[in-house]
Amino acid sequence: MPENNRRNAIKGILATTAALTATGSLSCFAQNEPKTETAYQLKGNLNHSVCRWCFNDLSVEELCVAAKGMGLKGIDLVGPKDWPTLKKHGLISTMCNGAEISLTEGFNHPQYHATLVKNYSDMIPLVAKAGYTNLICFSGNRNGMDDETGLKNSVEGLKKLLPLAEKHKVVLVMELLNSKVNHKDYMCDRTAWGAELAKRLGSENFKLLYDIYHMQIDEGNVIQTIRENHQYIGHYHTAGVPGRHEIDDTQELNYPAIMRAIKATGFKGFVAQEFIPEAKDKLASLRKAVQICDV
Repeated sequence: MPENNRRNAIKGILATTAALTATGSLSCFAQNEPKTETAYQLKGNLNHSVCRWCFNDLSVEELCVAAKGMGLKGIDLVGPKDWPTLKKHGLISTMCNGAEISLTEGFNHPQYHATLVKNYSDMIPLVAKAGYTNLICFSGNRNGMDDETGLKNSVEGLKKLLPLAEKHKVVLVMELLNSKVNHKDYMCDRTAWGAELAKRLGSENFKLLYDIYHMQIDEGNVIQTIRENHQYIGHYHTAGVPGRHEIDDTQELNYPAIMRAIKATGFKGFVAQEFIPEAKDKLASLRKAVQICDV
């Protein structure tokens, strides 16, 4: 290379290096800078959360950090003990629990009413004081009981609590569970039964938790059922069918279509992921599920 061309080339390299150094853009420095993960920007058409029990291998603190990073607004099925941790991370308990006896011992049997009324009377003010809205409840198992008797008994028990719930602006939310695979003999296993209970109670402070996984197993026809009964539904849960695992294309439900149907009803509550991850990276599965449901 002629001397003058060589000299010009060196000058150019030095000038470029100086400029890069001044702006902090040298790759050798840039790759050493810490990377910060920003929250995933959800579309905002639906409110998203996740059920605590599905990620029990994580601490509440760890799940809060992950949920916040995914753009979730809260965590389902969290009781008073862990509410301070949620508040620390700017999250809410999207479905409170802790007043129920069990899934099998519920409002359809009068023998449990005294205990349930006491438990819920204690819990409802706590939920309200924390600034939360939803408190889960269950019908209980049939144990040979017919639908009509179960409805009458449930109305009797729940009516004792509704004035308190209305006073504190807390919603009692009864979950629909399948009785075919997971919860044999559970009474509130059909949307029609739950909707009839809501009609008889006639209060905006009683709603149904429509679990998409459970209702696909017991009755199917998910989208039409949601359209016809959305006024009685206050909350949704998800999971893949069959198996209750990831809601990706390995299972039978079309979740984007279901979410669009929910959105079309004007729903303002929460959709909570309640699947049991099979993948090694469980949080990646959760992130993907939220994005699938973000329509």
